[in-house]
Amino acid sequence: MNFKKSYLIILAVWGMALGGCVQQQPYDYTKLLESKPVSILVIPPLNNSIEVDAPYVYLSTVSKPLAEKGYYVFPVAVVDRFLKENGLQTPADMHDVPIDKLVEHIGPDAILYASIEEWGQKYQVISSSAIVRAKVRLIDARSGELLWDGTSQAVQSSGDGGAGLTGALVSALVTQVINSTMVDPTYRLSKQANTQLFNNKINGLLDGPYKEAKN
Repeated sequence: MNFKKSYLIILAVWGMALGGCVQQQPYDYTKLLESKPVSILVIPPLNNSIEVDAPYVYLSTVSKPLAEKGYYVFPVAVVDRFLKENGLQTPADMHDVPIDKLVEHIGPDAILYASIEEWGQKYQVISSSAIVRAKVRLIDARSGELLWDGTSQAVQSSGDGGAGLTGALVSALVTQVINSTMVDPTYRLSKQANTQLFNNKINGLLDGPYKEAKN
């Protein structure tokens, strides 16, 4: 092996090692600290997946972790019904509403927008996985500025349990049958994804005023 080829291999290995050691960067909370929102309005999320039920399953898992962070969260079901009664039948319609109109009729300090990027089961030849991934943005209702954003994600994978190819095939098949007939893991994964995102110690959402009052 010549020197040039050896040097390239060393560089490649070094690059992979560095890639595996990438650290999460602390979030810049300047805008959030300046805004100090108390109440948050959650808009039903956009759906970029093929699962039609994903937006409202996801929506049902947002309020609790936000409230536990110390914010007042407008009841998501009431907000959804109010928007639909006013002619906004889809999340896409709701996302297009000018912020000043939401402030006028509902009065939040901040608005949480989300888009679902992946949702549901993925089946390969010898494995299967369930995934929930959504991008979220918290917007100041007075200025329209971005206060905070992040990506919530949770994955549940089937494995071969050490039983080789046959075990992997059986495991994937069993997972597919169970998830399609008995248990949908996406609700649990959505709860897990949001809890982890909001509570991340490096770039999660800062505690709201009611969290301080409880402590």
